[in-house]
Amino acid sequence: MPTDKDYLHPQYKKDRDTLNSIMASTPDNFNLAELARLRIRYDGFQGARDIQSDLDKMLVKLGMSEDELFAKTREIHRTETVFKPTWMKKGEDWS
Repeated sequence: MPTDKDYLHPQYKKDRDTLNSIMASTPDNFNLAELARLRIRYDGFQGARDIQSDLDKMLVKLGMSEDELFAKTREIHRTETVFKPTWMKKGEDWS
């Protein structure tokens, strides 16, 4: 049942900051991966309309469709480690 209520995503502030950074920089592999991650997170989400709109604008700016972005980021993930596991960011090593 459709509703007119928009929800606030728990990661909104962090995601807004990430997207602002992407929009202000030249897209590299990390930024493309972040863009794809945000597209997936906000797909079908009822709210954060500004983020969804800016994600659409970034695809236009890059001259890519969502499918092309996902294909490109799949290739990136096949060839390099883009995101570091949380434990690596904190300097913990359990191996």
